[in-house]
Amino acid sequence: MTMFAHTRVALGLLVLVGMAALTGCQPGVPDTVKIGVAQPLSGPLKDLGQDMVDGTQMAVDDINKEGLKINGKIVKLEVVTADDKADAEAGKAAATKLVGEGVIAVIGHLNSGVSIAAAPIYAEKMIPQLAISTKPEYTKLGLPTTLRLVASDALQSKAMGSIAGGLPGDHVYAVVDDNTPYGKSLAENALAQLKGKTIGVRASLDDKTTDFKALIPQLLEKKVDIFVTTLADFQIVALADQMVLAGMKNMQIIGSDTIKTEGMLKVNPAVGTIYATSPIIGAAEFTGGKPFLEKFRARFKHEPVYAAHYAYDAVYVLAAALKQAKSADGNKLVPALKSVDALAPVTSSMRFAEDGEQRYGSVSVYQLNHGAWFLLTRSDVW
Repeated sequence: MTMFAHTRVALGLLVLVGMAALTGCQPGVPDTVKIGVAQPLSGPLKDLGQDMVDGTQMAVDDINKEGLKINGKIVKLEVVTADDKADAEAGKAAATKLVGEGVIAVIGHLNSGVSIAAAPIYAEKMIPQLAISTKPEYTKLGLPTTLRLVASDALQSKAMGSIAGGLPGDHVYAVVDDNTPYGKSLAENALAQLKGKTIGVRASLDDKTTDFKALIPQLLEKKVDIFVTTLADFQIVALADQMVLAGMKNMQIIGSDTIKTEGMLKVNPAVGTIYATSPIIGAAEFTGGKPFLEKFRARFKHEPVYAAHYAYDAVYVLAAALKQAKSADGNKLVPALKSVDALAPVTSSMRFAEDGEQRYGSVSVYQLNHGAWFLLTRSDVW
């Protein structure tokens, strides 16, 4: 080989090394980063699930417009959805589908029982799971990937019991849950706050019941006037109509975050006073809520239904963690999510503790009045 040939080969190698330095400095960073959203997209809770999808998609589109760089490489975010049908088995199938499609994180799930059932599937592949679910057991599974977007029911149950037990006068209570892992646990813990109170009815129904012909006579017989429940919004709307028909018009209903929705605004006001506890703080209550709401309304032509702003912020925190980790690999991304000090555009305070809980989670109490929810009080201790 001639000297010229040696020189040409050497120069070629230098070029290749230079190209590797430029293009190979982002090991494991794909061109497209897929974010999974696993929510109930069919059935009675589909509007709440779609709200989470909408918030995620809006954040992804905004971040893509801004341009996201991971370790110097521009990447595109993409949303992949799966319908968990608010069912544990369907949730596991949805998780398996998303893992198979190569997502690097999942905004899921809505229901605690579904989140808990799906969690090991994500953990096996070290895929962070950012859930809106509130059952305490979710983050106690011993998995590094379980992250919660809001305060847990350990705090919400105290709020429910404190409000119900603190209403003035002598009362007869009913405590009714939806027979889901979320509902039963929350109701039992709220019940524990009512020691010394008269409990007339304690019942477990299911999460689809809208015919309460068996329950109403029990409430009448025991002269129940305070109804503590974990039933969903559409169930309470139906129950209120049936209560009014039965002559029960001075009830005080204390529900959980499953009734603190836009869907509850159509409830019959003749039933009495309705309160809701919620770890979900409305977007309008945050300083960053106004611009988010303006964009959301312009895009989807309606108000957010539930927690779209939490999904929106979760994507921004995830993007910040990707940048900090300089990788989309779960082994680097999960620790980054627990240490990143990211700006969450709406809530501003979305921070994950080492155990996956929210560092600054709180629970609010709202009252439904004249077709709107009004904040009564909020606390992080109760």
